[in-house]
Amino acid sequence: MKEESNVSHGTGSADSSAKQSAPSSLGLIGFDSFHFVVENLERSRHFYTDVLDFKEVARAGNDLVTRSGQQSIVFGAGEARVCVSTPLAQKSKAARYLRRHPAGVMSLGFRVKNLDQAIQFLEVRGGTFLSDPIEEKDDRGGSYRSIEIATPLGDVAFRFVERNDFSAFAPGFVDSGHGNAVRPENMFGIAGIDHVTSNGLTMQPIIAWYRDVLGMVPFWEISFHTNDVAQGRDTGSGLRSIVMWDPGSGVKFATNEPLRPFFRDSQITKFVDDNAGNGVQHVAFAVDRIIPTVEELKRRGVRFMATHPAYYRDLPGRLEKLGIHNVKEELAELERLGILVDGSHDRYMLQIFMQEAATLYDESRAGPFFYEIIQRAGDKGFGFGNFRALFESIERAQKAEADKGGQ
Repeated sequence: MKEESNVSHGTGSADSSAKQSAPSSLGLIGFDSFHFVVENLERSRHFYTDVLDFKEVARAGNDLVTRSGQQSIVFGAGEARVCVSTPLAQKSKAARYLRRHPAGVMSLGFRVKNLDQAIQFLEVRGGTFLSDPIEEKDDRGGSYRSIEIATPLGDVAFRFVERNDFSAFAPGFVDSGHGNAVRPENMFGIAGIDHVTSNGLTMQPIIAWYRDVLGMVPFWEISFHTNDVAQGRDTGSGLRSIVMWDPGSGVKFATNEPLRPFFRDSQITKFVDDNAGNGVQHVAFAVDRIIPTVEELKRRGVRFMATHPAYYRDLPGRLEKLGIHNVKEELAELERLGILVDGSHDRYMLQIFMQEAATLYDESRAGPFFYEIIQRAGDKGFGFGNFRALFESIERAQKAEADKGGQ
C-alpha cells in the first residue's frame, strides 16, 4: 500500500508542477464564428441574407472545395460570423455529420490572444486535440493559426483561433460580397454572439469539461419543473440549467438537462432525440431594439415560439416582485409580439425565441436548432425566470379554466 501511495504521489507532483508552469487561462478574446452544416445551402443563403440581413463575406475557394468535398459560404453581421457548409462528396466532414445528425452546429470558434499558450493550457488540463495546429500567412504578412479539440457535445468541435492582421475568414477561403475584414452593418443591430446554449441528457460531464479543461467558472444555475406548481399531475416538463463563463472575455455557455418526473417528456430530451445526441440548441444574437426587430422578422416570415396570454396577465405583478420599475417598452407591445421580460432591481432584458428550424420549414432534417433574439437593459442573466413564469402562468390559467368548467 505504501509503495502504491508513493507512485501516486510522484505522478501527482509532476502534474502539479506542469499546471503551475502552464498559463493561468486560455486567453479567450471572444467568439470567432460557428460552423453550421445543412443539406440545403440556398435556403440558408436566403435565410441569412434576405431574412436576418447578414451579408455574404466569404466562400470556400475552389482548391478548398475540391480538397474538402464541401461548399461553404460565410455570412456576417458586425463581428458575428456563421460559416454554412453543405456536402458535395461523401468523404466530407459535412457529409459525415449529416449521416449522424440533422442540420446543426458542427463547430464553435473562439478568438485567443496566443495559440501556443492556449495549447499549453489545454494540454495540461487534458484537452483532446483533433489535429496539429493550422498555420498560414497572407500576402500582407498577416497570420492565422488555429487548433480544434473534441468536446462532450457529441460531434461538435471547439476551434481556437489566433488572428494577427489576417483579413480572410480562414485559410482556403476567399472574400466575396462585402469581404470578411469589413464589419457589415445589420439593419437589426446584430453585432455579435451573446451566448450559446447546449442540451444533453446529463450535464455533469459537460459542466466538468468546461471547468476542468477550459478553466471556466459558474455564472448562473436554475432548475424548475411543472410539478413545482402543479404537483400530482400526470404529465409535465422540466429542466436544469447551469451557465459557465470565462470572466476575462465574457464568453458564456448555458447547458440544459431534463428533470424528473416525466424526464422523457422534457423539451431537452426531445432535442437530444431529434438531434441524435448532445448538441448546440441555440445561439443568441443581441440587438439594440427588439420590438422593431421582431416586427420586421415577422413580416419576413419568421415564426416565434408562442407565449401563453396568462404570462402577460401576470407580468405587472411579477415585475413588481422583481423590483423592475423602469421598463421603457409598452407591455402591450411586448404582449402583442410575444416578447418575454426578466431581470431584477431595475435591470432587465427582453428575449424571444424563433421556432426550431424543423418546424419553420416543416422538415425534420432541418433540425431542432433555433435562434434567440435578446435586448439587454442592464441585466446580464439568461431570462431563466421567464421559464418558471411561463410554466406558472400556464398552470394558473389551466386551473382557472378547470375550476370554471366544474361550476
